[in-house]
Amino acid sequence: MRRGIFALAVTGLLAGGVAACGDDGGSGTTGDGSVGKVGIILPDTASSQRWGSDDPKFLKAAFDAAGVPADIQNAQGDKSSFQTIADGMISSGVRVLMIVNLDSGTGKAVLDKAKKAGIATIDYDRLTLSGGADYYVSFDNVAVGKLQGEGLVKCLTDMRYAKPVVAELNGAPTDNNSTLFKQGYDSVLQPKFDSGEYVKGPDQSVPDWDNAQAGTMFEQMLTQSRDIKGVLAANDGLGNAVISVLKKNKLNGKVPVTGQDATVQGLQNILAGDQCMTVYKAIKQVADAAADLAISLAKGEKKTVSQSIKDPESGKDVPAVLISPKAIFKENVKDVVADGFVTKAQLCTGDFAKLCTENGV
Repeated sequence: MRRGIFALAVTGLLAGGVAACGDDGGSGTTGDGSVGKVGIILPDTASSQRWGSDDPKFLKAAFDAAGVPADIQNAQGDKSSFQTIADGMISSGVRVLMIVNLDSGTGKAVLDKAKKAGIATIDYDRLTLSGGADYYVSFDNVAVGKLQGEGLVKCLTDMRYAKPVVAELNGAPTDNNSTLFKQGYDSVLQPKFDSGEYVKGPDQSVPDWDNAQAGTMFEQMLTQSRDIKGVLAANDGLGNAVISVLKKNKLNGKVPVTGQDATVQGLQNILAGDQCMTVYKAIKQVADAAADLAISLAKGEKKTVSQSIKDPESGKDVPAVLISPKAIFKENVKDVVADGFVTKAQLCTGDFAKLCTENGV
């Protein structure tokens, strides 16, 4: 049975984009018994709730428990800010730098600077192409996409549509994870298109995972192809943008929509019948795994990990820790609550209280 995840209260963490955790001391010297400081740069707070609350909460808890000073900051989607934060962390003498890149170009520039300064590096959630990080910690993102593809197939089968037109709303083209998600769901959907069982509809990527742009893009898709019967949306934010457009056209609940991240909004959309499924990624598990590596590096030690991922640009194998995801449908929304990732109080508000009861939450 998987470890439970306990929800911790967060008060304004990263609300202003910058939050320091621990002291501001330097990194110390490797091998002298001192504990170095860890710098963590998260990408934004707009694309998913995880970056504003979940990841910083769990990372802070892990570093606090280990007594390792950590500086957690958020670039708020700004590449210049990302580089400025990194420069500040490097000059302050962090021993470890963990980043979630905004794109591989910016990420590589930061990792190169860190390596020149003798700082250990970790790619968190997103692989920086040709970045050469010491470790990569994420979810098995091809598996995430595969679960989305299989989930959409299940929901379309339940709807009994003949030759449904399926649209794809992919994540940011600058995010390597988007490529991996698409690889996963296309491995399921492409054979359906090739056989003529499904009809290939519009297929577009959303810059910066921007939900507002996603809504505009899907509105245009629906105008061009009114017979869309299923939407592979790469995360819950994009999925909700699609659902908002479907609602305006009185099509919500009639067109299965996927998601990812098991956000409160995504889970509520599932309970309401407006979203087909989401993918639950146990953020605490991936945060704990990354913190465990960073804590060892901060103490001047380097751990051996059993997995690796090939950088598609450099061709090099990057030591990796990859956590398995889980598909969530209406019947097992309760699993996310049982795991403590989302609380019943957060999920079962207003009209959703009855839906929670009906679905065993």
